[in-house]
Amino acid sequence: MSRLSASQYLSAIESESGRFREVLADADPHAPVPTCPAWTALDLANHLAETQAHWAWIVANRPKSPEERPDSGASPTSYADALTAFDEASSGLVAALRDADPADPAWTWSKEQTVGFILRRQAHEALIHRLDAELAAVGKIGELDPALASDGVEEVLDVMFDGLPEWGEFSPLPHYIRVELTDTGEDVWVQLGRFSGTDPSDGTHYDEDDIHVVADPGVDADAVISAPAGVMDARLWRRGDGDSIHLAGDLLIVDHFRRVIHQPIN
Repeated sequence: MSRLSASQYLSAIESESGRFREVLADADPHAPVPTCPAWTALDLANHLAETQAHWAWIVANRPKSPEERPDSGASPTSYADALTAFDEASSGLVAALRDADPADPAWTWSKEQTVGFILRRQAHEALIHRLDAELAAVGKIGELDPALASDGVEEVLDVMFDGLPEWGEFSPLPHYIRVELTDTGEDVWVQLGRFSGTDPSDGTHYDEDDIHVVADPGVDADAVISAPAGVMDARLWRRGDGDSIHLAGDLLIVDHFRRVIHQPIN
């Protein structure tokens, strides 16, 4: 699957952030966010403001580690101040990314250490939190751009669920799932396997089901999961019910996939 262009990601950050702001403007600051149970609308506004301000600073300053960033202080407690902080952070992120080359090196928490990674990740960050804002304010999500959502399906599976730390190992199994996006004609192939390793930071040992995004392996899939891109993206992020997703093939293979994607995304 080919990625979107830098201009498409930047446009998505602007449009999704704009919709996020529009939805929250008239929301009750104390309204619960059903997809983030510990948060209110105020918490959600502060979270995305802080996230976008953080990455704007990373892009503008290119530190060797995020600890170099000065303390940004406490989050606003006033809803009006929180929305103003979001406006400033969002415009700062867009400006920093517009002035940067996506190929330039930049610190990230991923193995991909580029401005381009930040550009793509923040487009999807804004999209998913826009859905959170809609669920908090109006109780339902709006439409997702099919091209962005299609890229989002690959991103959440490959980056958020398939991130392999240096101390871990993925042991592949000879089983594949094809995630079929019916409106864009894109497919994402996922290989099943096991993740194992011991986290040196706390000594926790892992041995659990895992997945790995792969190129088309040239074999029949054990199972096919199909839906429009927006439906699939929202469901993978647990922001949609996925009632219209169709399953075919070996349901034990699908259950392995479900066990992985039902884990919290850090």
